[in-house]
Amino acid sequence: MNMDQLKRQAAARALEEVRDGMQLGLGTGSTAKHFVELLGERVAAGLKVIGVPTSETTRADAERCGVPLTTLDEIDHLDITIDGADEIDPELNLIKGGGGALLREKIVAAASDRMIVIADDTKWVPTLGQFPLPVEVIPFGLGATRRAIEKAFAECGVSGQMAVRKAKDGHVFVTDGGHWIVDARLGRIADPPNLAKALSAIPGVVEHGLFIGLASSAVLAGGEGIRVIERRKPKGD
Repeated sequence: MNMDQLKRQAAARALEEVRDGMQLGLGTGSTAKHFVELLGERVAAGLKVIGVPTSETTRADAERCGVPLTTLDEIDHLDITIDGADEIDPELNLIKGGGGALLREKIVAAASDRMIVIADDTKWVPTLGQFPLPVEVIPFGLGATRRAIEKAFAECGVSGQMAVRKAKDGHVFVTDGGHWIVDARLGRIADPPNLAKALSAIPGVVEHGLFIGLASSAVLAGGEGIRVIERRKPKGD
């Protein structure tokens, strides 16, 4: 079974959680695209749902597949967001943003009662950091912002090369929100929540790709089948 088939398997398993009348967050990326396509088939067969896309790419996919859409200005919450991830650790902390949609993805995930992460099992890692961490930044004052990011890295015990992301045409990649992305190759992030807090405090940082405490479960497809991992609840919950 190839990687694309595994992604579709994970998407199909997550679709089993969708019920008639739900309001859904629709993620961005290759695995989320499979979910949107499968959801479109269910909608064509009579399922009544409405979705909020996390990128213009996903919006176009959903429209092509016949999935009704809305916005977070028109509804007050989402039942479930289904999205992919670039890395998933055992606490269900994530690195997201390889496709550049991290800001909208995080807004949508935070507005949802649940977030289900769908992925092939190569995305499951013991510690986050091998995948470059995306940091979405304002272009103005980029030098100052980068120095502040480097300081935050040092204070959190991580370091690595940073580079402004380029698009396929060689120009600077611009997000749907009109921002730039700095990708940081950190190798290993020992304390993701602490780093997330430090990055969020930097004025020039719009958002970062550390998704902490947002995923409620992960659906992982591998050669031996599907694994569903639920986030452990903190003691006392």
